[in-house]
Amino acid sequence: MSTRASYENQIQDLRDDVVSMASMVDKAIARAIDALQTQDVGLAKSVRKEDKVINAARWSGEERALTLIATQGPMAGDLRMIAAALQIFTDLERMADHAAGIAKIVIDTADEAPLKPLVDIPRMSLIAREMLSDAITAFVDGNVDIARRVAIRDDDVDNLNDQIFRELLTYMMADPSTINRATHLLWAAHGMERIADRVTNVCERVVFTVTGETEELGGGRKKRQKARRLAESANGVSG
Repeated sequence: MSTRASYENQIQDLRDDVVSMASMVDKAIARAIDALQTQDVGLAKSVRKEDKVINAARWSGEERALTLIATQGPMAGDLRMIAAALQIFTDLERMADHAAGIAKIVIDTADEAPLKPLVDIPRMSLIAREMLSDAITAFVDGNVDIARRVAIRDDDVDNLNDQIFRELLTYMMADPSTINRATHLLWAAHGMERIADRVTNVCERVVFTVTGETEELGGGRKKRQKARRLAESANGVSG
């Protein structure tokens, strides 16, 4: 095998590592939400156990990426792709951490009766998982248009998170005995919201890989929040 062919194979292996880890994360999210809906403690414990496997996949992928940089001296687009993969491994690992956090909620609330049938948190999960699948497709194909469309869907997840907050706040105000159960559901919803944020990060890596430019992605709401934080930071410095 020629040196060039070997190099291309190593690049493809790195892409495959990203795809494989994303598949593991998707499974973790799905299983965590299933455990939350059914209060399946055994399934929740399995999700937390598998988190260690996902962590190992991150380190393995990062090692491959760093080895490529050290031994092959990649240039231009390939170097950006490898740098993006390094960041994506981190984002995927953080998504898995949030799934494990949701699983922990199941374990911690095992002795409590369900507060209500879950509707919106599973909807958040489905959207976030679709976003993740499409974001990884965008990464593999180098498709900026897909990446930008995926990032816009972050608003859908944010809106559901707001809706859940309002609903659970109503429960807590009407009956203080629901506060503990409602708070745990708020944490679960927040975990899903953060997963979608991490997917948006992946989309930004895709844009960087293809164009060499950094671009803030996300729905209009996310962009407004970032602009407000920047303005507040600037005002703090100038004051």
